[in-house]
Amino acid sequence: MAFVLGAQSRAKLKGVKPELVAVVERAIQITGTNFRITEGLRSVTRQKELFAAGASETMNSRHLTGHAVDVVALVNCNVRWDWPLYPKIAAAFKQASKELATPIVWGGDWPRLRDGPHFELDRKRYP
Repeated sequence: MAFVLGAQSRAKLKGVKPELVAVVERAIQITGTNFRITEGLRSVTRQKELFAAGASETMNSRHLTGHAVDVVALVNCNVRWDWPLYPKIAAAFKQASKELATPIVWGGDWPRLRDGPHFELDRKRYP
């Protein structure tokens, strides 16, 4: 079953680097687990709120420059945060990244503070 990005997800992609948008668009076509974009480009004010709330550990987020997106898994149109869904979504992002020759980093691969919903353009190629 092919999924599509809804209007809310597309709105959240405004300001996100086109290379990452292309990866997201390809990933939604090939994923076996539906997802929605929850965050794309963030304002400094929003980042300060997340930092103050402990939801982010940095004020140097890739979201501030449009180099990152966060997703949420959807199962039968319901938001789901269970960890096993996120490696499945990540597999689609990684396949899309490879197909498009656009290197990404998945927050779920980080050794500390694993962040399953987070995807960003690789700093090595997109500083």
